Amino acid sequence: MSDRLSVLKTYKLYVGGKFPRSESGRVYEVTTATSAADAAGKGKWLANAPLSSRKDARDAVVAARKAFGGWSGATAYNRGQILYRVAEMLEGRKNQFAHEVAHAEGLSKSKAAEVVEAAVDRWVWYAGWTDKISQVVGGANPVAGPYFNLSAPEPTGVVAVVAPQESSFLGLVSVVAPVIATGNTAVVIASEKAPLPALSLGEVLATSDLPGGVVNILSGRTAEIAAPLAAHQDVNAIDLTGADAELARDLEVAAADNLKRVLRPQPVDFRADPGTHRMTAFLETKTVWHPTGSLGASGSAY
Repeated sequence: MSDRLSVLKTYKLYVGGKFPRSESGRVYEVTTATSAADAAGKGKWLANAPLSSRKDARDAVVAARKAFGGWSGATAYNRGQILYRVAEMLEGRKNQFAHEVAHAEGLSKSKAAEVVEAAVDRWVWYAGWTDKISQVVGGANPVAGPYFNLSAPEPTGVVAVVAPQESSFLGLVSVVAPVIATGNTAVVIASEKAPLPALSLGEVLATSDLPGGVVNILSGRTAEIAAPLAAHQDVNAIDLTGADAELARDLEVAAADNLKRVLRPQPVDFRADPGTHRMTAFLETKTVWHPTGSLGASGSAY
C-alpha cells in the first residue's frame, strides 16, 4: 500500500457559531512548545492559525451581544444541561485534545491526557453550578419594615476573556466555563503561542447545544485583539488572566471608560479547586422590595 499525504487541518476562528477566517486574511505560524534548554531554537511547525484583526474583534462582540438575550434568558437548569453536553462532546474527543495539548504545552502523552481529563471534569463541575450559584449569592435580606427584600444575581453581559498563555486548555476551560455558566456571553482571546486547543474547542461548542455567539474564539496577537475589546463600549467586563502586567494595566485603563467589571490577573493553580469567585466576578445583583401586607380575617394577605 502506497504512502498517502496527511490531510492537514485548517484552523479557523469561531464567531457567531460559524468558522470564518480572519477578515484580514492573515495567519501566523504555531509551533510545538520549546523547553528552556532549547528556547533559542524553534519548535516544529504545527499549523497556521488565523491572525485576528480589530474587525474580527468587533464582529465577535456583535455576535456575543446578539446571543446574550437568549442565553441569559434561558433557565439555569437548561444552561447546566448544555454545559454538560459540552463535557460529553469533549469526552469523545479526548485523544485529539491530548495530542494538541501535548504539543502546545510540551507535555508527555500521559500528562496531556491528565490535563484534558481535568478540563472535562471542570466543565462538568461548572455545569452543576449553573442552578446553584443563585442560592449562594442571592436570597432574602432582613429589613426593618413590613417588606420582603429579595436579592437575585443577573449576568453582567458580554465578557472579554484573555485566556491563560501557558495553560492552553485546562486554564482556558477554567476561565470560559464560569462566564457562560452564569448567563454571560464571551469573546475569548486564545493563548497567543498555543491557540490550537482553543480553536478546536470551538468545533466542540459548535456541535453541542450551545447557541452560536455565546462563546466566540479569536487567535492572534493578544495585545492587538485585547485593546479594542477593552475599549469597546458594548463589552461589559474583561478577564485579564492571560495578560502580562504592562498589558493588563493598559487594558484596565481602557476598560474604565465605560466602567467595565475587571478581573485582574493573578497567579492561579488551575488544577486546584476553582471555588466560586470566577462565577461571582461577572454577576450583578438585582434587589426587589415588596410589601408583606397584613392578614385579614380570612388569613390571606391584602
